[in-house]
Amino acid sequence: MTNKQVLLKFGTENIEQHILKNPIPRSIWLQEGDEPFVQIIDQRFLPHENRTNDLKSTLDCERAIKEMEVRGAPLIGITAAFGMYFAALESLRHDDGETCLQKKAAALRASRPTAVNLMWAVDQQMALAKAHGFNQQLPEALWNNAKMLMEEDAEVCRKIGTYGLELIKEIAAKKPGEPVNILTHCNAGSLAVIEWGTATAPIYQAHLQGIKVHVWVDETRPRNQGANLTAYELGVAKVPHTLVVDNAGGHLMQHGMVDLCFVGCDRVTKNGDVANKIGTYLKALAANDNQVPFYVCLPSSTIDWQISDGLSEIEIEERSDEEVRYIQGLHDGEVKQVLICPETTAGYNIGFDVTPARLVTGLVTERGICQASAAGLASIFPDK
Repeated sequence: MTNKQVLLKFGTENIEQHILKNPIPRSIWLQEGDEPFVQIIDQRFLPHENRTNDLKSTLDCERAIKEMEVRGAPLIGITAAFGMYFAALESLRHDDGETCLQKKAAALRASRPTAVNLMWAVDQQMALAKAHGFNQQLPEALWNNAKMLMEEDAEVCRKIGTYGLELIKEIAAKKPGEPVNILTHCNAGSLAVIEWGTATAPIYQAHLQGIKVHVWVDETRPRNQGANLTAYELGVAKVPHTLVVDNAGGHLMQHGMVDLCFVGCDRVTKNGDVANKIGTYLKALAANDNQVPFYVCLPSSTIDWQISDGLSEIEIEERSDEEVRYIQGLHDGEVKQVLICPETTAGYNIGFDVTPARLVTGLVTERGICQASAAGLASIFPDK
């Protein structure tokens, strides 16, 4: 991204001043005017290419979510919220506009099944549409509400960081002068949200306060979001980090090389079960066996208050086996796909797994840290 593009996001604010508050520029921003639209970083090509895509229709937003141009539960939700603005705008051109809006909302909800933030954001916009009434002013109301949800997400993640920071400080006090070693999985960073990230928010805040941290970055097959995105973010923010293969985590924990684990999530049940990128469950098992604290960082919009049993009630996304059979990387200056198995070999691509609440040390939210249980969540979200 060019400095000009970054300045478009932050107006007159100096880039360096913004990075002091949040080390990573936003991955979604707005172009407002007579016909406002959304711009995103196409995350499929990071870290090797920095491409910017325009979202100017419901189909653009649906495609961006489905094809993982944007990814990460909170960012998916915000993209869908702006998708509802385009849906309202387009529905005004139809004779039965309200039915059209409902169909477009359903299509957005179906673009990816696991992340509850997607459904949450669409539901927020539909509730506003119902209260507002279907008329010429509805698109503007939905646009403004999407902007509000976007800024709220940034503040929520900052608060997650402040609570998680205390966990890092406690460990740092016990090993003065040494770095706190944190293992994370997939990308739950600024690229997955609006600012700060979820799992990375405490890490960035610790780094900005001068606390020594070091991050073990899981590569996170099959799409390698750890290698491509988390390592990229941490590098931009100058946070010390080391890339490891997914299966190295258990070994690192056995040898005392991990002080705690921070991961994000795509859905949490009201009883504390956690759905996150495939491989998270194995990290939680290794952490439990080696008495390494395992924390899940999440905004409350990721909690599904309607379900209790993650294993039976969370729909797990299955994606194309091409993501398993091929790997993407930079070769001779070009981003290319490389086949890593025999051409006739089939692949099975499960996007997420469920970590039972019993393996989670605690949930780090914008309201504080609680046990991964119905009672724990009720203690900080009594209104839910």
